[in-house]
Amino acid sequence: MILIRGAGDMASGIAVRLFRCGFRLAMTDLTSPTSIRRTVCFSEAIVHGQCMVEDITAEKAASQAVADLIWQRGHIPVFADDEGTALSLLHPQAVVDARLAKVNLGTSMEDSPIVIGVGPGFTAGKDCHAVIETQRGHYLGRAIYEGSAAANTGIPGNIGGYTVERLIKAPQAGVFHPVKAIADTVSAGEIVAYVDEAPVRCQIGGILRGILPEGTEVYAGMKSGDVDPRCRAEHCLCASDKALSVGGGVLEALLHFGYKE
Repeated sequence: MILIRGAGDMASGIAVRLFRCGFRLAMTDLTSPTSIRRTVCFSEAIVHGQCMVEDITAEKAASQAVADLIWQRGHIPVFADDEGTALSLLHPQAVVDARLAKVNLGTSMEDSPIVIGVGPGFTAGKDCHAVIETQRGHYLGRAIYEGSAAANTGIPGNIGGYTVERLIKAPQAGVFHPVKAIADTVSAGEIVAYVDEAPVRCQIGGILRGILPEGTEVYAGMKSGDVDPRCRAEHCLCASDKALSVGGGVLEALLHFGYKE
């Protein structure tokens, strides 16, 4: 069994790729997830009890016994795991840390026979067995067996000629109240949410690919949404090219180290 730490859009794209290859998976996320692209995040199972990404179903689990029943149904169990206890509960044969924290939150090579870190913050041979590159470009999805992924630049990948302009950020600390939904068409400067009484505007026009849910506690500058200028609503309902590419790197690393169910 493979434990994927994180159930946001990147982790969920990895899960889609591994699930289609026949691997048995479990996932974890926070009790109150902060995923942006919620229509393609298995973290929604924690919020709603069950969710579907593409044609794959995930269900919330709270124990090994419940996880066993979920696996029997051919679904993915997702644990709310703020304290990181799922590792000792499940004893996985492989761990994939896809929380994208940009720093190592405590993952080590002793966690499992195979440990894979996704993105910057990990060093292969030191705190994990392999690192998967997440920076868009020539090396996206490459499995690194010695060294680290490229450092975080703070600038998202170029989509449709836009980088930082795609992001929607909270203007202040407070409680987030969206007035637009994922897959809505938005215009540059349009109000898509409020933080308390302060309006949150998008910088460019396109399809609202992701937005935080109602009632999320945010801090000033927190990423709260994402606009896709390509205006393809169907992209809101499937794993991204980037997530699937990174998932391919995870698959390579698992097989490289001889993983077997």
